[in-house]
Amino acid sequence: MDLEQFREYCLKKNGVTEGMPFGEDVVVFKVGGKIFALAALDEVPSTANLKCDPDLALELRDRYEQVRPGYHMNKKHWNTVELGVGIPDVELKKMIDHSYDLVIKSLPKTGRQKLR
Repeated sequence: MDLEQFREYCLKKNGVTEGMPFGEDVVVFKVGGKIFALAALDEVPSTANLKCDPDLALELRDRYEQVRPGYHMNKKHWNTVELGVGIPDVELKKMIDHSYDLVIKSLPKTGRQKLR
């Protein structure tokens, strides 16, 4: 999955907004006003940060050399993932879905209901 495919997959999710609050080189994806993914536009290979359950984060880092602690993020709850190299698309989609779901679960009940 390349950066454009990553972007398209994130934007297909219900209630997702896209912005560049950190400058022109980082695209941020939010749901309910909270970040669930961000991607560096100037990295080669492309990278993205995804929220992750702490235990799963460690497991993914052990399983894939392309997954490491979240760059500029809380390393317990975020992973940085290299796009387009080594991680099957189906696995990367699962990581995106997991990040999205974690943020949805953290929203107030009214916010969750609006997204259904």
